[in-house]
Amino acid sequence: MSFLDRFRLELPLIQAPMAGVSTPLLAAAVCEAGGLGSIGVGATDAAGARDMIEELRHRTERSFNVNLFVHQEAEAKPAREAAWLEWLAPLFAEFDAAPPKALRTIYRSFADDPEMLAMLLELAPPVISFHFGLPAADVISALRARSIYLMATATSLEEARAAKAAGIDAVVAQGIEAGGHRGIFDPASRDDALGTFALTRMLVREAELPVIAAGGIMDGAGIAAVLQLGAVAAQLGTAFIACPESAADDAYRTALAGPGAYHTVMTSLISGRPARALANRFTALDKCEDGLLPPDYPIAYDAGKALHAAAKARGDYGFGAQWAGQGAPLSRAMPAGDLVRELKKELESCQTGLHRH
Repeated sequence: MSFLDRFRLELPLIQAPMAGVSTPLLAAAVCEAGGLGSIGVGATDAAGARDMIEELRHRTERSFNVNLFVHQEAEAKPAREAAWLEWLAPLFAEFDAAPPKALRTIYRSFADDPEMLAMLLELAPPVISFHFGLPAADVISALRARSIYLMATATSLEEARAAKAAGIDAVVAQGIEAGGHRGIFDPASRDDALGTFALTRMLVREAELPVIAAGGIMDGAGIAAVLQLGAVAAQLGTAFIACPESAADDAYRTALAGPGAYHTVMTSLISGRPARALANRFTALDKCEDGLLPPDYPIAYDAGKALHAAAKARGDYGFGAQWAGQGAPLSRAMPAGDLVRELKKELESCQTGLHRH
């Protein structure tokens, strides 16, 4: 059975599960228009995730995807964290604020969250996807036993092969163009920074799994291109940030439509893991970090969020985590359902052109 037939999709499109940006309202609008909507629950707990899934189920009867973070457990390093806060202190002072006295691990990994697993086994969403790594074998077996389709992000052939060996059903080939956090399993390992096209083609040929292409895809022409490479679908995230149903605030939307969209930056400063964001005051700190290493993800994110809150309170929005991919200048602000329908028309137009030739 094809990927489209399995989930009764009208076009091979997955709306990326952007934690903090995707909402049940956004995901439902995408589902209702014929794509696979997604919610990211990596930044909430089991109760919060339950609420999101139940709201999404209330809004649509179609298939949807729930995304989880499976990052390695953060290692507290008090000296490194203190040095990081000391380095950020002048920025906090600019906004008449003091940095936190200590930093916390603000997000729990799915690998260490039995309550989240129990809730997912109870509600059994149609699709679950993993970012930053893979859960333990017994967790994957339990989810599969509930007939849940499992996907995982892969940034390399090695990660895709690990997903295949673990029993994952499909891989999301995340090119270096993609916005948000790199899904690399081990952030300390070498990242070959493969582009979407090269990675997609490599995984289609070598990974022995259905491949969903992600990174820099913003329109029907981009979807058509990755389908030509052998992908079964395309995953678009940045394309949906400007939709009114997303949770992006006004400053994020303004930045997406501004000059920063043409200069996205991969940075670890904001959260402790490499992530692609719109160029802003936070990403510019890369130039003056004096060889300091941020604390582990997500401990560093505690500092980043505190700095953003201090700046925002004084009317400065340059320290937000404004994640976006390299296709950001191609963003279109319109309701999600309209965008999906537009993408479908563009895709069909491209495919008709291909058949003519």
